[in-house]
Formats: sequence, structure tokens, C-alpha cells
Amino acid sequence: MKILMVCLGNICRSPLAHGIMETKVKELDLHWQIDSAGTGDWHKGESPDRRAIVEARKNGIDISAQRARQITIQDFVDFDLILTMDTSNYNNVIAMAPDEKGIAKVNMIMNYYEEGKNMSVPDPYYDGNFTLVFELLDKVTDSILSKYAKEEMV
Repeated sequence: MKILMVCLGNICRSPLAHGIMETKVKELDLHWQIDSAGTGDWHKGESPDRRAIVEARKNGIDISAQRARQITIQDFVDFDLILTMDTSNYNNVIAMAPDEKGIAKVNMIMNYYEEGKNMSVPDPYYDGNFTLVFELLDKVTDSILSKYAKEEMV
């Protein structure tokens, strides 16, 4: 399984989702590839927001080595799932999908927790609520693992 987490700048939400999922995958000894990207290129090559790094560390996860990048058309080929953090990210990713097969890979991440509700993961960049974002992503990554890890562990 190859999963790409996507937010706007790839410095807050998607790096946290990436780090949380990657940690859980390693603990379960799954051979999954987890990555993250942003729909914009403002932070390309930068580390995650220092507040995201601090929140992750508080929870035993190190995301400091991640570097922001922008989603590409090749990601629709390389990844099985492309999970967006909010409606705007979802719409931007869908708009760049090369075909129906690419579109089928895209979903809002919180739909794995509250199916069909299209809930957004709030952007903590301005309000600083990284704890809430971490908690939401921690819950939803458990749901994603419940859905897909069974197949690999059988």
C-alpha cells in the first residue's frame, strides 16, 4: 500500500499525517510507503512547521527530516491512495487528476473516520491548534489501518 497525504503547503497537517501513519506502519511491520505533499509550492524543500515538529515529538514521532513538496501528476501513478485534509485540497487534487483511475484514488482523509461526511482537518497554521489536528489524524490513521492492514496481515 502506498499512501500520499495532501494539504495546502505540506508543512502542518500532511507532515503530521505522514509521520503518524509511517510510525504505525513500522510498528505493525507493514511494507507500506507513506509520503506527503502540498497542493501549493510555497514551502517546497522546507521542514515542517516547528509547531508540527513539537506536537509530533510530544507524541514520540520525529517528522523533522521531512521536506515539503508539491503534488505531481506522477503521484497518481505512484500511490494507491491520495488523502486530502480539506475540501479545497480535495478539489485541487481532483482537478489535476489525469483520468478516472486517478480520481478514484483521491478521498478526504476524515471520510475514513466519518464516512461520507467530508469533514475537514482544520488548518492549524493560523490558530496553532496542533494538538487537535494530531488527535484527529491519530484516530483516522487507526481507521485506515483497520480497513487496509487486515488484507496484508492475513
